[in-house]
Amino acid sequence: MKYVIALVVGLAGTLVLSAPAEAQQVRGLTVAMHHVGKSVVVSGKVKGHARKVRIEQRKSGRWVVVRKVAVRKGAFRVSLRAPARTQLRAAAAGRVSRTVVVKATAAKVAPAAKVAFDGCGPLLRKADGSTWSCTFSDEFNGSDLDRSVWTPQTAFAMGTQASHACYADDPSTVNVSGGSLNLSVRKVRTPVSCTFAALSGPTSYVSGGVMSYRTFGQQYGRYEARIKNTATKYPGLHEAFWLWPDDRVASKTVWPYAGEIDISETYSSYPTLSIPFLHYSADAYGPLPGINTAWNCYAPRGQWNTYAMEWTAKKVQIFVNGKSCLTNTSGDAAFAKPYIMMLTQGLGAAGNVYDGRAPLGTMNVDYVRVWK
Repeated sequence: MKYVIALVVGLAGTLVLSAPAEAQQVRGLTVAMHHVGKSVVVSGKVKGHARKVRIEQRKSGRWVVVRKVAVRKGAFRVSLRAPARTQLRAAAAGRVSRTVVVKATAAKVAPAAKVAFDGCGPLLRKADGSTWSCTFSDEFNGSDLDRSVWTPQTAFAMGTQASHACYADDPSTVNVSGGSLNLSVRKVRTPVSCTFAALSGPTSYVSGGVMSYRTFGQQYGRYEARIKNTATKYPGLHEAFWLWPDDRVASKTVWPYAGEIDISETYSSYPTLSIPFLHYSADAYGPLPGINTAWNCYAPRGQWNTYAMEWTAKKVQIFVNGKSCLTNTSGDAAFAKPYIMMLTQGLGAAGNVYDGRAPLGTMNVDYVRVWK
């Protein structure tokens, strides 16, 4: 009689079946195999009076018995493990089966877990395990600014009296293309005039900025934007992703006590940093690293960087590229009200004054998303 078994290897060399698990009839020997954990169970039935079946393995040019399996009431069963390329055969009653080779197969890949999405993309989880709920998302995938959400800045200026940029609602300073919102500062042939704070009079520079003025405001939640600015080490460019109190809620105080949340301010004179700043009563003490600002948030210019804030009644935490770089637990009243969003490209001021060496740049915004 000839007895035939067939084995291959699966996960990390583990034995699996090369033949269907259903029984095979080979000259009085019924053999079935199935995978259990990291082993293969070989079982079958033998006609006649054989009391044992030998499992033999080819080693150093000869066949070696690796297991003897008792036959009980014409049936046998054994669990085996063997590395890939092992040669095996079964033998009983003076006969042997054909030789089979244990094969290595690709590891089984678990089915991909289903990912739940909302309007902001894959669901994000909070520290307590619950999920954030999307309240706002603009991916800037079209060719026009969504003016039902964004209002271009026109009553604002940035820089110094000698070199400041007036904000203009113009396609050259504010446009959507290439999958991003593009805010640019540029030089004009005919000087323009604007007045903002101490800045006034004619200037040869215009710039772009947008805000969610009276269209979207929120108190608390997670805010996130992916932004790329112009690569330069020379002073003069200033970009910001920031929040301002929503004037639809009356305030009894004035700036800075009324509040301002600068999630990210980038200055071309500091080409590797994003500088967050929380304006509130602490402004009376100036910049306080670790409390109202941080000077160690790495964000190289000319690259895409992701800026985020998680804001609750007790904490304001700023992240740059997923790394926490400022946590404020003051719980100040300035942060207990809704804010609107601002995105601005402008010229710099103290310590970052435009001197003509920096290229007049563009702030590209890939997306803005907000959760609650």
